[in-house]
Amino acid sequence: MSRLPKRGSAGMTRRGFLIAMTAVGVSFGFPRHLMAAMDPASPDGKVLPTEGDIYEPSLWYSIDTAGKIKVNIMRSEMGQHVGTAIARILADELEASWDDIEIIHVDSDPRWGYMVTGGSWSISQSWPVYRQAGAAGRTALIEAAAKKWGIAPADCKASKGKIVSSKGELSFGELVKMGLTRQFTEEELKQLPLKPNADLKLVGQQVTSLDIANKTNGKTVFGIDAKVDGMVYANPILPPTRYGSKVVKFDDSAAKAVKGYQQTIVLDDASGSVPGWLMVIASSFFAAQKASKLVKVTWDAGETANVSEADIIAHGKTLLNDASKGGILDTGNVETEPAFASAKSTIAEEYITSTVLHAQMEPLNALVFKNPDGIWEIHSGCQWQSLTLPVLATALGEDEANIVIRSYMLGGGFGRRLNGDYTIPVALTSKALGGKPVKMVMMRPQDMQFDSARSASVQQLKMAFDDKKAVTAMEHHATAGWPTQVLAPGFMPKGVNGQPFDPFSIAGADHWYSVGAQKVRAVSNDLAIATFRPGWLRSVGPGWTGWAVESFMDEAAHHAGKDPLQFRLDMLIAEGRNAGTTPVAAGGAARQAVVLKKVAEMIEWGKPQAENTGLGIASTFGQERDMPTWVACAVQVQVDKDSGSIEVQKLYIAIDAGIIVDPNGAEAQCQGAALWGLSMAIHEGTEIVNGQYKDSNFSTYTPVRIYQTPEIKIEFIPSTQPPSGLGEPAVTPVAPAIANAIYNAVGVRLRKLPMKPNDLKSKLTSI
Repeated sequence: MSRLPKRGSAGMTRRGFLIAMTAVGVSFGFPRHLMAAMDPASPDGKVLPTEGDIYEPSLWYSIDTAGKIKVNIMRSEMGQHVGTAIARILADELEASWDDIEIIHVDSDPRWGYMVTGGSWSISQSWPVYRQAGAAGRTALIEAAAKKWGIAPADCKASKGKIVSSKGELSFGELVKMGLTRQFTEEELKQLPLKPNADLKLVGQQVTSLDIANKTNGKTVFGIDAKVDGMVYANPILPPTRYGSKVVKFDDSAAKAVKGYQQTIVLDDASGSVPGWLMVIASSFFAAQKASKLVKVTWDAGETANVSEADIIAHGKTLLNDASKGGILDTGNVETEPAFASAKSTIAEEYITSTVLHAQMEPLNALVFKNPDGIWEIHSGCQWQSLTLPVLATALGEDEANIVIRSYMLGGGFGRRLNGDYTIPVALTSKALGGKPVKMVMMRPQDMQFDSARSASVQQLKMAFDDKKAVTAMEHHATAGWPTQVLAPGFMPKGVNGQPFDPFSIAGADHWYSVGAQKVRAVSNDLAIATFRPGWLRSVGPGWTGWAVESFMDEAAHHAGKDPLQFRLDMLIAEGRNAGTTPVAAGGAARQAVVLKKVAEMIEWGKPQAENTGLGIASTFGQERDMPTWVACAVQVQVDKDSGSIEVQKLYIAIDAGIIVDPNGAEAQCQGAALWGLSMAIHEGTEIVNGQYKDSNFSTYTPVRIYQTPEIKIEFIPSTQPPSGLGEPAVTPVAPAIANAIYNAVGVRLRKLPMKPNDLKSKLTSI
């Protein structure tokens, strides 16, 4: 078994990272007794074909003698139906019958290449790989059938799991029985002719999702369900600070009275993931929970024990005041000083976002043991196996080749499980117990306390105008705790000034508007990083940079005396760098203009509104400029001036994501993303108090409830362009659209997320 790729080198580019993600590998599934339980499409107890009964035209799937096609999925499933979408791409190109398709979610064997599920990359990055794989099988099957019939391959065609010609028809299974051996090199795969997009039959059509049945009948196995014989349960006791706390002593004498209690272990973690942790071991989950409450611990707390949210924000402002700090993005002309010096007018505003928790429904969990072959098995839901493996190797003092992650279904990820730090304490506990199986399931307060939250941020924007109120320059300075700096520093490029920046903490600020000279500067907030471990949260940078950009665009439109919609359209000019340089980005700013016009039409932009009711509009391109999904949002809000409460009545989204592979899944993801954006806009958000997150459960941390959801409409722009991502982009324009609607409703501009009733009421009383 070869080693997994490492996290990357300091010189790796963003583009190089995305390309590396598509590296091909061979199938390495779970042991067969586990596969039926873990594959959401396989019936329990089904006998799998042995080697020799199958043909693998590509490394991504196999066809057996019954014509059944097993598609290997390296992306994690967390409710987005990624297996159904990817399998459909392959089946369409292969000309398979959808009834013959099954999906298998594979483990972390290095032959799969780089494994990560995030960034809304799964479909866009899988599109060329699985289409080539399908074309390989179709080509090989046609060649075999033509040889059997003694005719030219051009006289045969594939259709619904068969090869047909004037000589008759042969099923895929019959051809496999003939002993197909045709293989393709990487270069041959790239040269294979693909079907015209117009001829695709499954892509873009309604099909049965392959994972729905088992999710609804309870057969799907999530990480929280994983168990093996002989395992013990471990409940963590977390220290008072994320870093720097040390256990001075502990007293477990009272815990010894709990039936099933075994011992308490202080972890020694070479990876630095869980410093100051203790793990309480018992024979049952409830015994571990009960005993842990009786263990008395004395710590030396870390240096951030007294840090508050206000401290982090104030420190961010200080950092932004130092022009030497941070990386400056390449936006073409970054020399903004001349334009501001000669400007007839300027505006400048500051925007703040609070700390945001992931709060996924399935709390963090893992099961770890050392199997009889000496391999450490990590059983857990995971979004970024290739990032987690090296950390596990460091913590365990093992070679990565001796560790495998068995990835289960995720009961919500939202970016939290990109950081696999929750597997580390379980692995260390198992090692301390000689490789014995150990299971940890966090309770909600533990899950929240250990979260890799989205950092609070400070953003300062300014814009210059000429004598005709046309924009001549724009600057965007942003600071937050950078997750990539902490978790994957090799993926940080350098700016034009030679300083590195976290692309996941500034993407979106490098927008597609033509604003003349443009400077975008990203600064790391070291106090935030010292206080907690920042993480990637659904929509990453654009979730808060888009808030600032699109709120500011509205403010700029009012300064210029223009309609906010027309102000944006006038600057969406598809020229130069804003024309789009990659296949996915082709059309550039012109495509963003289309979604803006569409959503304006949907909401009836310009229609007079009732008192204290307003419309707001915003547009973004989440996530990255080389793989944009063009999104526009329009909302209708009503404000209660007495209480300051905000009711979002309508939430409309228009999206251009290229070819829509899975219509049902796409709509569901965009609805969920839009509601996530709504939730972070006016409901969610915590703060740091004494070095910890203030909220520890849903009694005080309150995501949007069902009764608070507005009328939602999602419309996709028909497209023949390659698909881009859909899991996150619809998050990004919602908050600024709401802020802009509030301004249009009652004349109050809110510049802090979440937008709370007290903040609005306070502003109303001051005007």
